[in-house]
Amino acid sequence: MKVVVVAGIPGSGSTTVLEHALENLDYEHVNYGDVMLEIGQEKGLVGDRDDMRSLSPDVQKSIQKDAAKSIRERSKQSNIIVDTHCTIKTPTGFLPGLPQWVLDELQPDMFVLVEAFPDEILLRRISDISRTRDVEMTEDIALHQEMNRAASMTYAVLTGATVKIIANHNDQLNTAVKAITEALQIK
Repeated sequence: MKVVVVAGIPGSGSTTVLEHALENLDYEHVNYGDVMLEIGQEKGLVGDRDDMRSLSPDVQKSIQKDAAKSIRERSKQSNIIVDTHCTIKTPTGFLPGLPQWVLDELQPDMFVLVEAFPDEILLRRISDISRTRDVEMTEDIALHQEMNRAASMTYAVLTGATVKIIANHNDQLNTAVKAITEALQIK
């Protein structure tokens, strides 16, 4: 069975594309953060997602590794799509969303990046009143997508996985859904 990582920066529409694609795919959808939370709760370390940030870095790394093992174990029964972040933008720079110890356990077969033009992402973020997001310029959004591309290729080098980029432009959701569906149906 396959493990496919799907990622996109906030506002790229990766979750929307993924939700629609899953209607036609034989994959189990797994959110990496949810698996980490479940493990933290099972170990009695956290009550909710916000508690995760208060754990020591070593404990967080251990939970990350355990989550990857759990997901890889699930992939023995069904194809898995892992919804996660390729990179995480912080005030001090970008962090890898899938560090080496995660990749060693997860061993993904494919990375799918969902992207849009920076101005499209900016307008989506501004229009989405259901979320509170940092305001960024289009140059910052473009840089974050470039960092995702660089990180995903590095992850591919380390794992032997492939990288597929899906364009999710305004009013073209069906095109993006078709592209990801076709990519994931290849044996």
